[in-house]
Amino acid sequence: MARILIVDDDELLRQVYASALDGAGHYTEEAEHGGRAIEKLERVAFDLVLIDLLMPVREGIETIMEVKRRWPSVKVIAVSAGAGRLHPGTLLDLASGLGADETLMKPASRDVLLTSVARQLRE
Repeated sequence: MARILIVDDDELLRQVYASALDGAGHYTEEAEHGGRAIEKLERVAFDLVLIDLLMPVREGIETIMEVKRRWPSVKVIAVSAGAGRLHPGTLLDLASGLGADETLMKPASRDVLLTSVARQLRE
């Protein structure tokens, strides 16, 4: 069982991801933006952070960089659907270059999500 923090401004998506991960035996907590994620990371030792890239208050790229700087052993999976003219692949490539251990395009299926999480927890 791993401790996983799900960071996304979409409450329904957080709940879907949490349900899948909880059902696979993991412990999950949720945060609605990067600022709240950092607050939770300061209090709880997480094994993995699943984080959206585009959020209000504090976006994912900045948060990924801080997570990897302060908690380098924490695995990070970045997710994005893109926005406007920004293709999700462009954002995900940026996230990967700045520290994300893996990237997923939204919406990720349950199987893709669980496979990605399992891969990161093994490494």
